[in-house]
Amino acid sequence: MITVDVLDPATDREPADWAAFVAARRLYAPWDYGLLAIESAGGQHPVLLVPVRRDGVLVAAVTAVVVRRGRGPRWLEVFHQWISGEPGWTFAGDVDPLERKEILRTVERALCRHVGLTCLGVVYRHVPPADVPLVSGFGRYVRATFGTAVLENTFTHTAGWLASLSRNRRSSLRKLRRKLTEDADLEVRCATARTDLDPVELAGLLRAHRGKFTSYRHDSRGPVTAEYLAALVARPDVWTISYHGAGGRLLAFHDLLDHPAHPLSQHWATRPADDGWHQDLFFDLYVRMVDHVIEQGAKTLSVGRGLDEVKTRLGCRMLPLNLAVVPRVVAG
Repeated sequence: MITVDVLDPATDREPADWAAFVAARRLYAPWDYGLLAIESAGGQHPVLLVPVRRDGVLVAAVTAVVVRRGRGPRWLEVFHQWISGEPGWTFAGDVDPLERKEILRTVERALCRHVGLTCLGVVYRHVPPADVPLVSGFGRYVRATFGTAVLENTFTHTAGWLASLSRNRRSSLRKLRRKLTEDADLEVRCATARTDLDPVELAGLLRAHRGKFTSYRHDSRGPVTAEYLAALVARPDVWTISYHGAGGRLLAFHDLLDHPAHPLSQHWATRPADDGWHQDLFFDLYVRMVDHVIEQGAKTLSVGRGLDEVKTRLGCRMLPLNLAVVPRVVAG
């Protein structure tokens, strides 16, 4: 028997079996209930978590954001706002495709009931092609959307990765590493469980950085709060790199969701070009992420969506993703 609970982590108590499920599934840090609670309480839109149990045993979970524009109707977006390129669900290994589809249909109905009569339906984001059958069907609209970039780690050392790139890219990255190493004013700090960074400064830098770019159409993500970043970078499974200039001034930072097999690049922000920004730091970050992934022996490095051409030249391949729209009348 399949049962579901629709929880708002900001107000509802964490299920007793949730932490063990997250650990067993080796889920990324943002699935932590405490982080979900901070995100829901301080974010632009409420975040819901739907644990799914089969005969009382937790076998799946879905995250959804309740989106509302002004005073208009609401809809649900099934994805995890800060895990780029990944669908907003996770299943235990013994849940077959037929049961996964049944579970998602049950979750759709529960979410729509939770939001109420003003709910327009459900939107699934970041759906891999292999999972399209789980969300497609009569009355459902599926289309391709921006893909995500992944580097396959087939290397034993960073020199091997560099050798796989074009001659010009390889040469420029090597020169860049020497240039930054010789910069006496530049300090680079890489570590997990960071408590030495000012979360208010991180949030402000990230907000300003995101403001420089045109956002995706219908992007429902709001600003990342200082409270969220403080809790995130302090975790032992989040690897944060920060670049500091003269006097320790923060120039840029990045956090990587660590994982034994599939680390995932999350937030990246730099100061604007006229405010002490080193344009080369973005490319130095990639070299350091590759260093980290090879040292760990991970299988892949996921670097998210956008800048496809740049990431392809750095050895990544683009994985296609899809979006699925399920009207309320179809979801039930």
